[in-house]
Amino acid sequence: MSQLKDPIREGIARGWKVMGGALAPVPQSMRCDVAIIGSGAGAGVTAELLAKAGLQVVMVEEGPLKSSSDFNQKESEAYPSLYQESAARKTEDKAINILQGRCVGGSTTVNWTSSFRTPDSTLKFWQERFGLDGYTTDALAPYFAQAEQRLNITPWLVPPNENNDLLRRGAAKLGIPASAISRNVKGCWNLGSCGLGCPTNAKQSMLVTTIPAALDKGAQLLTETRAERFELANGKVTALVCRSLGTGETIRIAAKHYVLAGGAINSPAVLLRSQAPDPHGVLGARTFLHPVVMSSSVFDQKVEAWNGAPQTIYSDHFLETQAIDGPIGYKLEAPPLHPVIFASTVPGFGQGQHELLKSFPYNHTLLALLRDGFHDESPGGQVKLRGDNSAVLDYPLTDYVMEGGRRALLSMMEIQFAAGAKQVLPLHEMAQPYTTWAQARDAVNALPMKPLLTRVVSAHVMGGCAMAGTERRGVTRPDGVHWQLENLSIHDGSLFPTSIGANPQLSIYGMVNRLAQDLAGRLSGRAVTLA
Repeated sequence: MSQLKDPIREGIARGWKVMGGALAPVPQSMRCDVAIIGSGAGAGVTAELLAKAGLQVVMVEEGPLKSSSDFNQKESEAYPSLYQESAARKTEDKAINILQGRCVGGSTTVNWTSSFRTPDSTLKFWQERFGLDGYTTDALAPYFAQAEQRLNITPWLVPPNENNDLLRRGAAKLGIPASAISRNVKGCWNLGSCGLGCPTNAKQSMLVTTIPAALDKGAQLLTETRAERFELANGKVTALVCRSLGTGETIRIAAKHYVLAGGAINSPAVLLRSQAPDPHGVLGARTFLHPVVMSSSVFDQKVEAWNGAPQTIYSDHFLETQAIDGPIGYKLEAPPLHPVIFASTVPGFGQGQHELLKSFPYNHTLLALLRDGFHDESPGGQVKLRGDNSAVLDYPLTDYVMEGGRRALLSMMEIQFAAGAKQVLPLHEMAQPYTTWAQARDAVNALPMKPLLTRVVSAHVMGGCAMAGTERRGVTRPDGVHWQLENLSIHDGSLFPTSIGANPQLSIYGMVNRLAQDLAGRLSGRAVTLA
């Protein structure tokens, strides 16, 4: 792989305007047409479209610029360099571990490539409850199609690895439908290390697609530069104040328009630090995760869950069996396993954990994404600022959510036993390995489903700057513009009024594609498309 071309290093050698970190120094003041905070799914799509429209664009990224030459499939290097808080970001009470990217390309650089359009049921809920009348399946379809073409999002036709096929086989034995996942890859080597950065440039993340396209058209990229706050006056943003993480120097960027796309914890935090207007107390509120519970199992045959495309099979059966605003539904997937993330996630210590780690090549884990935000008892969380002005998410896990977690654990264990597991361990501090479905069922029905006892993680953060048809319900208008700040748009997952009920990257790509095309037309008078 060391012989492969590195498009990032080649672009820098061609003269891309990239500053910060070990690259060129960042000037203390800059002017541009549009300043974009972030470089992930929303920021990348926006940057390409605005640069294509002939606008002067500056992207501001807190994390480093790493590329395929740096991606060596080592967890010890990937987590500290590519993730928020070294892949150890947690909610305020430490009950949920949150995986988010912190590098050029954001979470698209380190995600597992799973790509789903926003479910129709989610869009209908937004139309009815949040006044988003224009967000219909038909209205969004062309924007999703463009994103899928641009980023090579297609069904994964390679046979699933054993890790994913166990989900398929176990579900089939129980009469539960399971389907193939579309992935945004081109020429994938099937290595399985997507979460550590793609060393072959096959993953069509923002790192190798939209950001290079924007830089080729003259956009500028500031790396290792933190967006601290906006300066505000008379209902507008007048400047963006940043800080170099290398030198500590302040950078002030003056733009005609600003796009906030730092992710659904950092975007609300920037507005909170800026003391942005929030007349209805909705900023940072209704921030949603897909809380994830997991079941670990051991098989006689080797599973080697680190090997092969990470997520290629899913089941939405348990999303569709209840009303969307009834008992919480959940999506089932089979995550990849790598030694560090496995050891730090499974419960236990001493001899018990030693035995579990010995079984690592034979281990199969299922996860359930809980669809939060559609019921009165699932209000999500609140982004807050710590004493040092850094962001933290307060996310109470209600009884309503945790009872959904219990049902999800039961569903996953039954599927694993149906697939032939010889033992199953729900990830809960009071659980033990169980060798029969009846034993596991009775034990989990008796477990206290409480935070910190039940292992909960998430890689999907949404909401906090929600769109709504009225300013009373949301931070942003349906066109993505801030209700009270006329030259500020928000283009990331923080726009979503609820969780999605599916891996959110394609939802961000499609919706931001629509918003950014509209913004490009307003600012430049030119019509542009993503594909």
